Amino acid sequence: MTTFAVFLRGINVGGVRIAMKDLRQVLAEAGYGNVTTLLASGNVVLSAETSDPARVKSHIETTLREAFGYEAWVIVKTPAELAEIAAGYPFVAPDDGVPRHAYAVLTTDAATAREAAAECPAPSPGERYAARGDVLYWEVPRGSSLDTNVAKQLGRARYKPLATTRNLNTLHKVLAACEALRQR
Repeated sequence: MTTFAVFLRGINVGGVRIAMKDLRQVLAEAGYGNVTTLLASGNVVLSAETSDPARVKSHIETTLREAFGYEAWVIVKTPAELAEIAAGYPFVAPDDGVPRHAYAVLTTDAATAREAAAECPAPSPGERYAARGDVLYWEVPRGSSLDTNVAKQLGRARYKPLATTRNLNTLHKVLAACEALRQR
């Protein structure tokens, strides 16, 4: 069995509501093992009989669409990929007393991350971003995560099936869950 971290896009933040117990049950019934959810925003750690993330992505999207009746999109990462993403965060917060959020925007491929960064207008005050591989790293002052130039770019409909955003703290929690599963 191979461990994967699965990130669902757009649940429990808008119109799509899914109880985590229901999500765990549906994924277990679809053949995944050790299904664990973290927080209520679509973070899942599970085991699969395949080692192919693309196959897991396709199967989970189909499963969620059938079970919950919404246009499901997920990003699937191995624990090693997730550890690399978390360790690769490029920004060091300046010592200016401004609290900031550190995000990783997980995308389906490197071209999407580069495109999102290239099409974004100049950063809003206090905002920084950088595309690295299939991730767009993003730092923003707390309280402005929804109204900055990057937020507006990522909120465009074209990115819904291609990207999902997670706080670095969340990625570390998902990594810890992956490690706990590995130790079972």
